[in-house]
Amino acid sequence: MSYHDPIRQSKYLRQTLSQDKKPVGFFISAGCPLAITMPEGEWPLIPDVAGLTKYIKDEIDKVTAIIDDAPRSLADAYTQLINEVVKTGKTNPNIEDILSFLRGMMQISKGAIDIRGFSEAELQNLEKIVCQKIAEKLNVELPDNKTPYHKLAKWVNNIDRDTPIEIFTTNYDLLLEEAFESLKVPYFDGFVGTRFPFFDLRAVEDNLIPNHWTRLWKIHGSINWYLKENKDVYRSTSLEECDSYIIHPSHLKYDQSRKMPYLALIDRLNKFLRQNSAVLILSGYSFSDDHLNDTILNALRANPTAMVIALLFGDLTKTTQEKGEGDEIITKTTINYEKALELAENRSNLSIWTFDEAVIGGLRAKWRPTKSEYDVEENIGNAVRRKQIAVKDEKGKETDEKITKYEFHLGDFAVFGDFLQELIGKEQFKIEQDGV
Repeated sequence: MSYHDPIRQSKYLRQTLSQDKKPVGFFISAGCPLAITMPEGEWPLIPDVAGLTKYIKDEIDKVTAIIDDAPRSLADAYTQLINEVVKTGKTNPNIEDILSFLRGMMQISKGAIDIRGFSEAELQNLEKIVCQKIAEKLNVELPDNKTPYHKLAKWVNNIDRDTPIEIFTTNYDLLLEEAFESLKVPYFDGFVGTRFPFFDLRAVEDNLIPNHWTRLWKIHGSINWYLKENKDVYRSTSLEECDSYIIHPSHLKYDQSRKMPYLALIDRLNKFLRQNSAVLILSGYSFSDDHLNDTILNALRANPTAMVIALLFGDLTKTTQEKGEGDEIITKTTINYEKALELAENRSNLSIWTFDEAVIGGLRAKWRPTKSEYDVEENIGNAVRRKQIAVKDEKGKETDEKITKYEFHLGDFAVFGDFLQELIGKEQFKIEQDGV
């Protein structure tokens, strides 16, 4: 039976990140904010997609007043909008599905009186309130300076590189910006200017920025990006602008003004992966965005020297036992990351690392160190965990017999932050209790 050695892979990742000439990038996605430790009763700082979907529905349900000559309240209109999304085959649509569908209807509502029971004005009002509620929920601050975001920023700031670090994110929040600015780590997000910073397409495409500036590419937009009436995109320090938010939940074909930042940043991801020996580390990404998946896979096919490592939270498989007829025990196994598994098994330069298993070079296997007694120093960030699991008998009852199970927890963004911090030295770059 084949196994993957987590200690060996940890050393490989450490060596990869230490090479100053290798193009190294990080892809930070929706699962990462869940790794932030919060005071009791305040977790999560930012909910996952399901939590955000529920929050927005609950908030809009409060808007029961009928404004002007509207045929119904926004609460009723939003409920009907969700029903229309369900009719397309999505039984439990999330906020990204809903916003994508809403934007799609807006595209064909120009000059129309009625689109699936919605007027053009009603669709515009729905988009405005949805984006407002997203911005309100995501307008948060990190609780302290010990978060994995700060540890990532510290690692970036304390490693001299000939090639700049590039960070891609699908998140709309400002947590990366907050961490980098609190540590005075320079970064470039595609915007230049002071009063109404504008998106500089040439600077993004030609990479005309100093190497010590980290590139921060917000592929799906941000809660502080706006679209003026004249279609100019700008970034603001205020979250109370009256213009439309630039929040892209998917690869919908928006009008040209909305497409421009999105397509430029998708192209930047493609160019990054086509560099010789480029390495992109994904964290918090579940491979649910087909367009992003296609961008990554096409680049990997075109450039066999590139490598993508997806650090996934939790186990790859979930096993449950149920009682069948009589005393028969039926064991069921489900795949938690089915799409990621399919892609990795067919693409040798795409690896996925979950807690219990990994797919590396197309080979799926459990984690197990080659040496059962490895040095503590080899276990960077305490990412490798050892568990004693009781063996069950034929009836599903635990016995006294134990087996040792190994897990590799870099898929937890908090553990990955510890990993990065240990790489730059526990003592020299220790995060202070009373400040940075």
